[in-house]
Amino acid sequence: MLTIQPNEEYILNLLKKLLDTPSPSGFTAQVMALVAEEAAALNIPLTWNEKGGAMLTVPGLDPSRTIGISAHVDTLGAMVRSIKSNGTLRLTSVGGFSMNSIENEYCIIHTRSGLTYTGTILTSHPSVHVYADARDFKRAEENMEIRIDELVSTKDDVLKLGISVGDFISFDARAVLTPSGYIKSRHLDDKASVAALFGLLESIRREGWKPLHNLSLLISNYEEVGHGAAWIPGEINEMIAVDMGAMGDDLSCKETDVSICAKDSSGPYDYAMTSRMIELANGLAIPFAVDIYPQYGSDASAALRGGNNIRAALIGPGVHASHSMERTHKQAVLNTAKLLAAYVGAN
Repeated sequence: MLTIQPNEEYILNLLKKLLDTPSPSGFTAQVMALVAEEAAALNIPLTWNEKGGAMLTVPGLDPSRTIGISAHVDTLGAMVRSIKSNGTLRLTSVGGFSMNSIENEYCIIHTRSGLTYTGTILTSHPSVHVYADARDFKRAEENMEIRIDELVSTKDDVLKLGISVGDFISFDARAVLTPSGYIKSRHLDDKASVAALFGLLESIRREGWKPLHNLSLLISNYEEVGHGAAWIPGEINEMIAVDMGAMGDDLSCKETDVSICAKDSSGPYDYAMTSRMIELANGLAIPFAVDIYPQYGSDASAALRGGNNIRAALIGPGVHASHSMERTHKQAVLNTAKLLAAYVGAN
């Protein structure tokens, strides 16, 4: 069994850079440039699919099979739905989240000309001193608006800034790495897994080991809207989606665990692959949890629905409060890289 020592400093520094780079689904060019920069620094060949996702390749000792590994760098976000007469913006969500989770959040409006403006997401009844129903006002998309940090009071004022319907809106990630090892931020789903995947690649280059079979790694950019890995290269025989492990009622996963998902809303994952992950985690003494996620989908499930002829598994670091203000622990991120290396490495 291959055992690596992930480079903690490299992984956490990269994770912070990823979290600080806005990347809602459909607006990922900037973060993909960062992915390409990291791949080049590790001397990993990179190509692009037509959707702007990155494909990284690592040759194995036995090229008769190819293992695909995916992690997604796109995040939740929003777009400008309309400009209101009072100079605020209506929004439409990108990805699935509750409006409560973004109330009072700072955001950035990204115009198509390249200009950016800051703002705050509020309900249209934001003050308890003014609105009797402020506490109970329904947090629904039609009741949310963005207060722009510019001198605007009319729709025309906003249009003069260059803000238009269809402009993307990113949420302030507010990433913090605590002395106790916790990582709290928006968008750990799934940038924590992207950092773990690059930790795997950095280990290959630093320690000079080789995977048993060819690796084809996808950094996808449309997972949050359901089709990030609907198409994958035909040579892939089996695929590991690396995505966050959920926490809550009837689930065992903790923030310090590697999650091994046996079944999600798309159905059960491959029995042999999942069993092998469990065996390896036990052998490496990695804290892990096997869970079932009934309201969850992954790049691997998208690939299966897309008709790809593959086996598939799903693992990733445990993340609390998914699609809200999330938190994980560095132990889970580092151990995700360690488990991946054990699975793909030559004995």
